[in-house]
Amino acid sequence: MEFQTPEDTVPSELITEELARQLVGKPKATGAWRDGDPTGDRSFANLGTVGLESGKELSQVKLAFESWGTLNADASNAVLVLHALTGDSHAVGKASKEHPTEGWWSELIGPGLAIDTDKYFVVAPNVLGGCQGSTGPASLDKSGKEYGSRFPYLSIRDQVSAQVALSDLLQIDSWHAIIGGSMGGMHVLEWAISYPKRVNRIAVIAAPAVTSADQIALNSVQIEAIKTDPNFAKGNYYDAKAGLGPHAGLALARRMALLNYRSPSELNERFDRSWQSEISPLGDGGRYAVVSYLDFHGNKFTRRFDANSYITLLEAMNSHDIGRGRKSAKASLNKIKAKTLVIGIDSDRLFPIENQRFIAENITAELVGGKLHTIKSEYGHDGFLIEHKTVGPLLAKLLSS
Repeated sequence: MEFQTPEDTVPSELITEELARQLVGKPKATGAWRDGDPTGDRSFANLGTVGLESGKELSQVKLAFESWGTLNADASNAVLVLHALTGDSHAVGKASKEHPTEGWWSELIGPGLAIDTDKYFVVAPNVLGGCQGSTGPASLDKSGKEYGSRFPYLSIRDQVSAQVALSDLLQIDSWHAIIGGSMGGMHVLEWAISYPKRVNRIAVIAAPAVTSADQIALNSVQIEAIKTDPNFAKGNYYDAKAGLGPHAGLALARRMALLNYRSPSELNERFDRSWQSEISPLGDGGRYAVVSYLDFHGNKFTRRFDANSYITLLEAMNSHDIGRGRKSAKASLNKIKAKTLVIGIDSDRLFPIENQRFIAENITAELVGGKLHTIKSEYGHDGFLIEHKTVGPLLAKLLSS
């Protein structure tokens, strides 16, 4: 169905009556993949116990991942692709009962494409703390109860530690390349700084070296929107009947986020001041088309994501500071040895282009093209998921260099 296309990967559009009809029925308390659900294209890596920065440990950890292509004899053709906040391991493929949305980079990963699966063995894991198969708040603990509010705080570095454990399990000592956009780009930077001998090339796309106060503020408001929903029940809502989960809070958080994923010019050009129907929004109870767009995608999101997981991942993003516990962010960038591709979006208001310029200007490793690559796009932050014709050749150049 059309509504199963990730809104991050396509231009904004008016919500038709047909689209609205597709969101029928009450959503479950959580949109998380649960143990016992059909696995689809997922594989699972059992990592055992993972130590966290906090000093705590998380036991019985598993990461869901998907892969394409064939690993060669010396494991030198492996490419790790890391997703953004609301992505998952399903980077390629159609939507189905097993996968709530179609692949977010299907146009870039595959035979003959930029990330050519005839040449490379490509792995895309669902991040630790996620909700599409990897261990997260909706997972069961040793007693068979969902973690919920008891799930430990995670940092970006904790999530990378789990990805390193996955690499060990796959017997990949060094990745040909690690590629990530947005939150995934944060993971890429930590990989290159903490494990320089385990990656030869990196692509950092629309991501910062440090999460700023402005970005933390945005995340904190989204978290509060979820927590103030009465149905959030302090994070312990998994036994709630359909329609009685923290859907209002999660949908509101998603609406806030969408406003920072897209550029003002795109929203203005797509919707202008148009009405959703013939009923006027000027006191007659109607809605502007842009409001209907945000409402639709907020409600859709509750059917494929988990509120606790969303909070966990936002808090991990808030932790991101490559200089934390090190000399400085600049000094940390100097530690990177991998050949590096840095891409920014000129209309990005979530992680503005200055964030990527800082990375490109302070990294001492070889830069692909010798500079920051700026993509001109009307789509804002989501441009890295939409502008395939621009992003693809840059990734291909990195991989073949």
